Amino acid sequence: MKKIALKSMVFLALMFMGTGLASTTHKEDKTKPEHPTVRIALLLDTSNSMDGLINQAKSQLWDIVNQFTYAKCGNEGRPRLKIALYQYGNNDLAPEEGYIQQVLGFSSDLDEISAKLFSLTTNGGEEYCGQVIHRSMKQLDWGKNPDDLKMIFIAGNEPFTQGRKDFREAVLNAKESDVIVNTIFCGTYTLGINTHWQEGARLGGGEYMAIDHNRQVVHEKTPYDEIIIKLNKRLNNTYVSYGSKGADRMAVQAQQDAEAMELQEAVAVKRAVSKSSAYYNNSGWDLVDASSREDFDLDGVRKETLPETLRGKSDREIKAYLDEKREERRKIQAEIQQTNLKRETYLKDLQKNEAGELEKAILEAIKKQASKKNLYWE
Repeated sequence: MKKIALKSMVFLALMFMGTGLASTTHKEDKTKPEHPTVRIALLLDTSNSMDGLINQAKSQLWDIVNQFTYAKCGNEGRPRLKIALYQYGNNDLAPEEGYIQQVLGFSSDLDEISAKLFSLTTNGGEEYCGQVIHRSMKQLDWGKNPDDLKMIFIAGNEPFTQGRKDFREAVLNAKESDVIVNTIFCGTYTLGINTHWQEGARLGGGEYMAIDHNRQVVHEKTPYDEIIIKLNKRLNNTYVSYGSKGADRMAVQAQQDAEAMELQEAVAVKRAVSKSSAYYNNSGWDLVDASSREDFDLDGVRKETLPETLRGKSDREIKAYLDEKREERRKIQAEIQQTNLKRETYLKDLQKNEAGELEKAILEAIKKQASKKNLYWE
């Protein structure tokens, strides 16, 4: 079939989050109790007819992440968020692999998730739902914490029965591993039932949902959008790269801002709001986030990997500079949050609902299933 290239831009939504320091700078503190983690594996059909689905995923990632800022654990803390991404049903993928690819393992790096989403193109295909579910269970590290909420969201529009792997076996195996399988059929509700998408969700202990994947969400412009976008530019100036990949990762941050803006201004606004939350943590390349950790050791950072303006500074001078940037960031993030509250009130007064089809489906399922793990929304 004719290949349809998607715009090479993107932003999703939602976790939306810390990337851990290099082994030379710290080790995980195993003495502290872990907060529950919400692990979401997105299995997206990237065959020829799924352009709308992929575009919704790109534009609605940040809505999903932003909703997690209202999530609470039973102990009053915030759950962690990790997202994995698979594509299936694309003829550009290896046939011996069942036209399936792990695009990203579980990650809390929002910029990485965004970049991977924007890299997706559609073509083909052969959609093997049972096989991609089986592959995600086999390849991903789902963790061993019984308090974690583990979920698969598989979205597509072809019969759930395609492929050699029986979807019933794959779904039941996931359920036995405490992984909930939710199905999102891109088409009419009845057709999804007739093609076994509902059965897949029922056997997997999850929700069956049908969406209009081609629906265009109209975002209302508000007087606060430009303010948030300007604050986001100031926020970017508080990041201090370090390490062998620091400069490259800072460039990715800027690129994902640009991708979001090109998609829609409202998407860029929502991304900026996500960046003002605790879920946007870049300790793997940003020295401000890294130095906020209790076990951070500046001696473990090679000075030659710092920005040129810091390389000749003493440790004391570097720490003072980081403290200054941290306080500046805190104030900007607070201002973004406060401005966004005004934006949300403005939209509410206009009675404008900006929620997209994919976003609504995912969030409704998450909130319903989270209660089983003592997670709730404020």
